[in-house]
Amino acid sequence: MYENSLFLQNIDKLIFVSILAVFVSSVVLSSDGIGFIALITVFLTLLKVLTKRGEKFEPNHFEIWLLAYFMIVLISLAGSTLFALSFKGFMKTVTYLGFYIAVVHYLKDNRDKIPYLLGTIGLCAGFESLAGILQNFSHVQEISTWQDVSSLNPEQVMTRVYGTLKPYNPNLLGGYFVAAIPAIFGLSGYFLYEKKNIPAVISGVLALSSVVALFLTGCRGSYIGCMVIFCGLFAVSAKYLWKNYKKIYLSIAGGAAAIACAALLFVTSLRARVLSIFAMRQDSSNSFRFNVYQSALQMAKDNWLLGIGVGNKNFREIYGLYMKTGFDALSAYNIFLETAVESGIFALIAFVGFLIVMIKDSVLYILKSDNIKNVIFISAGIISIIAVMVHGLVDTVFFRPQIQFVFWTMAAVVSSTLKGETR
Repeated sequence: MYENSLFLQNIDKLIFVSILAVFVSSVVLSSDGIGFIALITVFLTLLKVLTKRGEKFEPNHFEIWLLAYFMIVLISLAGSTLFALSFKGFMKTVTYLGFYIAVVHYLKDNRDKIPYLLGTIGLCAGFESLAGILQNFSHVQEISTWQDVSSLNPEQVMTRVYGTLKPYNPNLLGGYFVAAIPAIFGLSGYFLYEKKNIPAVISGVLALSSVVALFLTGCRGSYIGCMVIFCGLFAVSAKYLWKNYKKIYLSIAGGAAAIACAALLFVTSLRARVLSIFAMRQDSSNSFRFNVYQSALQMAKDNWLLGIGVGNKNFREIYGLYMKTGFDALSAYNIFLETAVESGIFALIAFVGFLIVMIKDSVLYILKSDNIKNVIFISAGIISIIAVMVHGLVDTVFFRPQIQFVFWTMAAVVSSTLKGETR
């Protein structure tokens, strides 16, 4: 069938277009529309595997942890008291993990397309940064209560931008930038390696504009994620610059630190926003999260084995039994706590095991490999993953498709690149 079908002969091109369409649709469509396009990618990949002779899935050893996570989530679904709501959440998990597998399988034989994936993510982030910067200059009004202004002077109140991502939320836009910015820096590094200076400069400009827009979101969790990104970038670049270009390296690192300090000193609203991180219970947003953490921890203790079932809708149903009066919540505001609540302690162990083993393999490869191009790709992927997870300690916008699909694509870039080295 594969050899006699023009459609199947060109299925790789269709898969490639559908992957890019997921990124592009993320900036304009709702969650359902993005998920539908992602399911097309999954369907085309399954069709290719079923019809092309010799095609099969070849998992990395850290992906065994992901398989274990999926099986535990499946068992959690079967035991959920809110099966219908949990099933909706389970299908979202199937879509995300299916997309990850599809991208890994595609890149297995098409690693030359990695720059195109990173480039599309970069262009989408660049578009969002432009939208955010324009919103800042136009002083867009808050759609909901996004910051505690009760103790702030008017000049300390930040205009929090939210871009075009749906639903409109500055924390979602901030999380999106955290996931996407490493891809842009990675693309810039790739162009420098290939001695394509103009594309490298354009990528660098997109990365810097995205960093500026990230700070304009006022998302404090993404500020921490951005710090992780720059720490990761300087750590990786030290491998190549420290020995022969120590002064240049220290100058760049010192310059970046000086710019950050200057921004905090001279931009009143940004300084107030950053200092509110340390206000603890004095800031209403912090206090709200502490209350949610207490309730979610109790939920996790009472449902430690299999959780309550995956999905934010059944979380809201069960959370009502635990919440403090007046503190309704959509999620646990912590990725790892959310995973434990929804699917139990063993699902959390499996998910963390997947992350730890993948990060360990990536770091060892970065330290030992002389293949600069692969080091750039793996570094971009792993920095994005770590930054998203750190941001996820204080927020759960991770579960939005705009961030999920970038996250799993970066994980697929890491997996396919490592897999290519072991062949």
